[in-house]
Amino acid sequence: MRKPSRRLLLAGLAGLLAVSVPAAAPAASARTEPPPTAPLRLSLPAPTGPNPVGSTELHLVDQDRTDPWSDDGRPRELMVSLWYPASTAHGGRPAPYLPPLAGRHFAERTDPQLGLDAGQVDWAGTVTHARTGVPVRPRRGGHPVVLFSPGGGVPRALGTMLVTELASQGYVVVTVDHTYETPEVEFPGGRVEPQRLPDIDPTELNHRMLDTRVRDTRFVLDQLAVLARGGNPDAGQRRLPTGLGAGLDLSRTGMFGHSAGGFTAAETMLSDRRLDAGVDMDGSLAYSFSAGDFGDVVHQGLDRPFLLIGAGESGGVPHTHQHAQDWAEFWANSTGWKLDLHIADGEHFTFADHQALLPALAEAYPLPPGLVAGSIGTVDPDRVVRSLRAYLTAFFDQHLGGRPQPLLRDPSPRHPDVTFVRP
Repeated sequence: MRKPSRRLLLAGLAGLLAVSVPAAAPAASARTEPPPTAPLRLSLPAPTGPNPVGSTELHLVDQDRTDPWSDDGRPRELMVSLWYPASTAHGGRPAPYLPPLAGRHFAERTDPQLGLDAGQVDWAGTVTHARTGVPVRPRRGGHPVVLFSPGGGVPRALGTMLVTELASQGYVVVTVDHTYETPEVEFPGGRVEPQRLPDIDPTELNHRMLDTRVRDTRFVLDQLAVLARGGNPDAGQRRLPTGLGAGLDLSRTGMFGHSAGGFTAAETMLSDRRLDAGVDMDGSLAYSFSAGDFGDVVHQGLDRPFLLIGAGESGGVPHTHQHAQDWAEFWANSTGWKLDLHIADGEHFTFADHQALLPALAEAYPLPPGLVAGSIGTVDPDRVVRSLRAYLTAFFDQHLGGRPQPLLRDPSPRHPDVTFVRP
């Protein structure tokens, strides 16, 4: 399926699950069978690594920066989650997929896009495979750290299936919500901040969004350093899991992101040497293709390891560095280790939790025609999730862990949906 222009920076701003659904899609009330009597409670694939997973969140306030999306001079505030190898699979509580009030807002916004009635999906009851309040597994020198940036206008929660996998494999993973770009961000005390983007020229908005995301990411890196030194950067000084600061090895730090998050990872690596390796999952590196306005990282390239993973087509051609101008120039100008992988039968949201959640929703309810294939393609859902987890873990094992990975050298029959794009 030919991809729409949403692959640009604002991929998620039109709606979390919005895709190109045919105009003749039936109304949401057109049901071929009655809905289940109990709300559907979704689940994500369990992580496969040897470690149980813990999770906590931090409320971070940058007193040195005025929020770029607010007109009242308030400092920039962020909510981040840390997912880590835990020392036990017991204790605490299952970590929620979404905070309760943000989850309610999410449901009000998302259910109509899916053609669902209110209450048919128990978003508030959806939990992850992590637990809150459990200690970090001790490791001499700490665990390598990986940051995750979601797509444009997409909550940090939508990367959970990949994030928890990395944590189970021995990484501390930090997920970031970009306040006022994300449609809902819940802060302590029951405060939910909605999306608050200005109605300005799209290219100018893209520049401001990306600049804000890079500044957010660098500030998070600063606060992780405070944490590693034994401090507590949480604005409310909430109690932290035992061993969290000592569990961070910031000398081995990477980043990955989906869509605009992939652009964020690349641009942050260009400006901040603290990031040692990065991954762009199907993210454009352009502010405007029509104007030829590409990111600085396209023109300068990177001298550290970077992985590109694309899916399906963009502009009628495969989304690879052989066809996309922004990726092609970035590839040519980068001198570090690099690899381009392509999932031909996937789609833009193959790299988000949509790949696991949409098939489950489609089994339970008649979704609008074209929504599932337009979001995640026709690739086998379970198989591609296994592949994404395998390649992401292998990349960071090699470039943060120093362990060469045969999986990154040649195609594997275990992952038939993944093609190596050779120069």
